Amino acid sequence: SFSQYSVNYHRMMLDTMCMVELWRRHLNLSPFPENWQSRIVSAVYWLYAMVDSNTGDAPNLGANDGAHLLALSDADYRDFRPSVQLSMVLFVGKLAYQGNGAWNNTLDWLGVKLPVELAIQTDNYLFDNGGYAVFRKNNAMALLRFPRFRFRPSQADALHVDLWVAGKSLLSDAGTYSYNTEKKWLDYFSGTLGHNTIQFDDRDQMPRLSRFLFGEWLKSSYELTRLADDTQLFRASYRDYKNASHTRSIRLTDDGLSVYDEIAGLKDKAILRWRLCPGQWQINDQSLTLGSHSLNITASAPIIRFEIVEGWESRYYLQKTSAPVLEVELSQEGKIVTEFRLHS
Repeated sequence: SFSQYSVNYHRMMLDTMCMVELWRRHLNLSPFPENWQSRIVSAVYWLYAMVDSNTGDAPNLGANDGAHLLALSDADYRDFRPSVQLSMVLFVGKLAYQGNGAWNNTLDWLGVKLPVELAIQTDNYLFDNGGYAVFRKNNAMALLRFPRFRFRPSQADALHVDLWVAGKSLLSDAGTYSYNTEKKWLDYFSGTLGHNTIQFDDRDQMPRLSRFLFGEWLKSSYELTRLADDTQLFRASYRDYKNASHTRSIRLTDDGLSVYDEIAGLKDKAILRWRLCPGQWQINDQSLTLGSHSLNITASAPIIRFEIVEGWESRYYLQKTSAPVLEVELSQEGKIVTEFRLHS
């Protein structure tokens, strides 16, 4: 169930399992059951799929309380490669990353020998249990979060999208900031406001029952389609407790990311948010540009507001920085198309 929460919680779980495995080997105890080992291998590949191999960074998904159990390397807190490398070596018997670097520090400290074989990362992953679809094309990665809740969700992040290019996050999650802070910050970072998705009528996708608990858990359906040009289109949808519905499709190509949204059931308005990377974004009609990148919005219903507002991002616990957020507001149901073009 850790996979439905965050990359950081997943690292904490894997670090714990690595410590258990190291003690098992040190004490020469019997191996763990095969079904246990199979689940751990799946968990290793989950984190491996999320992490950028060049920077070690990963999507800022879900709850992050700053925990780091095996801080035995010179790597930054947001560099997840040491944990991926150690768990891949212990449980899969392969290298996640070649060469020498901080990702090997933990193995050096613990006296774990490096294998020779290198694990192969595929272009696309579908993690149905946790509710994540990951797609790669050249140096770009797109991720879509879809509701698959089996235990209490800590974030109202249904159909959130992350976009990374060359290890840099262009469209990102707001993060966590703090568990013990003012209500406005709790609502912002863990609520729908802090994610790249649709917000209906200024409310969260699920009603908040307490600091860490949302009610009326969402359920989603999804489908994956291979198109004629050999790209894949992933579509997921949900209907919330007030009968508003959102269907989102994403497609990653050599040129960029296309996102198709269909919304219905709004009472007064719906706001599409794109949490942008810092920079001097230029607005031209219903388009944005930053250097060689461009973002264009079209809709079947009138767009009544299109503007960049000040938002917030927390990459480290108890730290927050200002971040630009594009808000696109509609007052009618319809379809919205976002084209994020990645130009060389």
